[in-house]
Amino acid sequence: MIDYGNLMHRAMRGLIQDVLRDVEANGLPGDHHFFITFDTLHPDVEIASWLMERYPGEMTVVMQHWYENLHVTDEGFTVTLNFGEAPEPLYIPYDAIKTFVDPSVEFGLRFESPEEDDSPDPDDDTAELDSEADEPQQRDAEVVSLDKFRK
Repeated sequence: MIDYGNLMHRAMRGLIQDVLRDVEANGLPGDHHFFITFDTLHPDVEIASWLMERYPGEMTVVMQHWYENLHVTDEGFTVTLNFGEAPEPLYIPYDAIKTFVDPSVEFGLRFESPEEDDSPDPDDDTAELDSEADEPQQRDAEVVSLDKFRK
C-alpha cells in the first residue's frame, strides 16, 4: 500500500524546512510571522527545564520581531527566543511540530497522529508564548490564544 499520510507529512515538513531556510538566509519578509506548536515531550526537543515544567506536553512559540541564532538543519532547527527578558535557545525537530501557522497570509499546517481526532478540545489550556520585540528594548513574552487567529 502507498502510505499517503506519511508521504504528505514528509512533504509538509520539507515545506517548513524550506521556509525556515529562507528566513535564516534573508529574515522574515513583510508581515510574515510563525506560530509553531510542538510536542515538548518529543525525545529530541531541547528547551530549558523551566519551560519544560511550564509546558509539559505542548508549547507554541511565535517567531516575529525578535528572534536570533536561527539555524536550520535537515532534522530540525534551533532558534533563540526571548521569554520575559530571558533569551532561551530552543531545538525543535520537524517531527515534533504539531502545527505551523503564518497568520499574515492565513496559511497553516496541522500534523495529526492516528489517535488524535479533529475536534478542538474546549478545555485545552495550552499557552502560546509570543517572543517578539521590535525595538532595541525587549518586551516580555505574551500569552496568546491561537483561537483568536482561527476562522
